[in-house]
Amino acid sequence: MPSLIVLPPVPLTECDFKPVRPRDTNRMEGRKTESQTFGTPYWTMSAKFAALSDTDLGLTRAFMMQAGDDGEVFAAYDAMRPRPVLMDTGKPLSGTRAGGGAFNGDAVLQTIINALLITASGLPAGFQLSPGDYVEIRKSPTVRSLHLITAAATANPSGNCTFPIKFALDLQTFTLPCTVHFEKPSCTMQIDPGSWQGPKSWASREPSFSATEVFFS
Repeated sequence: MPSLIVLPPVPLTECDFKPVRPRDTNRMEGRKTESQTFGTPYWTMSAKFAALSDTDLGLTRAFMMQAGDDGEVFAAYDAMRPRPVLMDTGKPLSGTRAGGGAFNGDAVLQTIINALLITASGLPAGFQLSPGDYVEIRKSPTVRSLHLITAAATANPSGNCTFPIKFALDLQTFTLPCTVHFEKPSCTMQIDPGSWQGPKSWASREPSFSATEVFFS
């Protein structure tokens, strides 16, 4: 079982977080085109930290030595959209669940209607989701599936919310029970070998790296 580390708590100035759908396209004679999708979609990330103090440079260096040099995995999320956009106050999610109890962005996967449509429970009434928001389905700390929400949805008075996702959930791996996460929804990634750049000078103190999702089951 790999160790799961987290991104250091230092600011990012750039974050390109995008899905990759493996696909091959052939353009043939006679204006014919064939496309084939294959394999499992996955996420990639490229990030650049802000100009950092000596203390924060040390934190990023320690992170790189674990996630880069040692090949450990980390919980990667889109720092530019860390929670549903309509619920984002600039602070971690909070509030009260419709059924009572504190809400911190965690919920329960109530129903898998199909691989592209799910229902979450344990939300505050009126909790709003928008196209482009992220949701994480978690089976265990290292078995996670990150998806984009593709249509607006709102939790009902009971705190249940049904919404469509992209790409399809792997129904062989993610069976009930699972949890759902809207605060910094993440997937497991490793830093791409050789991608870490960490110049240290008075003019440039902005480390950067790229990373790719890895799967565990």
